[in-house]
Formats: sequence, structure tokens, C-alpha cells
Amino acid sequence: MRLPFGYRKGSITGVLLLCVVIAALWVDGSPHGDQPTAGGDRGEAAAGGSPPAADRGRAILAAPGSPAIVTRVVDGDTIEVEISGREEEVRYIGIDTPESVDPEEPVQCFAHRASDANELLVGGRRVRLRFDAERRDVYGRLLAYVYRRETLINAVLVRRGLARTLTIAPNDSMAQMLGRLEHDAARAGRGLWRACAP
Repeated sequence: MRLPFGYRKGSITGVLLLCVVIAALWVDGSPHGDQPTAGGDRGEAAAGGSPPAADRGRAILAAPGSPAIVTRVVDGDTIEVEISGREEEVRYIGIDTPESVDPEEPVQCFAHRASDANELLVGGRRVRLRFDAERRDVYGRLLAYVYRRETLINAVLVRRGLARTLTIAPNDSMAQMLGRLEHDAARAGRGLWRACAP
């Protein structure tokens, strides 16, 4: 076959291969072809509502952290991970989602939505854990800001109205930023701020 512009068959094959690799990296192996950011993703409706268009595509950039794989999503603010060859339970710093798994408490408004959103965002995925002043809580759980790529999952849940802020010193390095996101979500009536009685 004669090719125009002096291209050789090998060079076209190389270009096609490069396009396939770029496309594979673009979708990041997600079953929905999405990459969530602090602003939103294509799974937004399933994860609790859509933020304003101006917020789409914004990410709260991650600092270096400890790599881990999420093995189980417990609820909206707690996961189990494999980290350094160990299984650990991780409690998200700075946020509190409605209760769904406490046997002494009834399932709270929006609890299942928060848990489902957390599952969609991190279930089975590689994440990075960034710690604050204290590494563990009184129950022995790791306390962390949880990132998937550049995205701070703690912030995603607050921004979508799936979590309220919960500041416990000295683990408060992101309290102001999370507080601003909570204020915006409440003012916009997102998620639990619209659906649940105060």
C-alpha cells in the first residue's frame, strides 16, 4: 500500500499506539470513564448531586502521602486499606458523614448516599493518605486526608453536601478550607443540607 506524504507504515503504527496509550491513561481504568475532582465527575448524580458549573474540573492538589489500596468502604467517612502490607481502618480527618453502621444508632438521613458516594470515589482504588498532627484516634484507626490522584476525597464529600465538617484539634490543618466548602454547600442547599432536617 502506498502512503501519502512520505509516511512509513511503522510510523503510522507508532502514532496509533501512542493514541491508544493516551486514551487508556485518560480514562484511568474507571468503569465509568471518569476521574473525580473536588468539583465533580460523571458519576455525580449517583454520588449526591451536581455542583455549580464553575466548580467543575477544580482539584485540591495533594501533598505527598502514603500509598494504599482501598479494600473496603465502611461508610461515608471510614475505609479499610492495605498499606505497607497491613490492613488498617482509616477515618477521614475533618469531616463527619451521617451514621449508617453504628448498631446503637438508627441510620441517619443521607447516610446511604454518603456511603455510596465514597464507594464510587475510592472503592477498590489506589489512594494516598496524608496525616496531620496525630496519626491515630482513640480507637486505633488511622486519621488521614484521603487523596485519589490530585483529588482530596474529604473535600469532595463536603462540597457535594454529603458530609459536615468536624474539626478536632490538633488535626485541623485543613479546617478553614473545609469550612468554606461546607458554607458553600449549605448556602446552595446541596445534598443533606436540602434533604435533612437540621
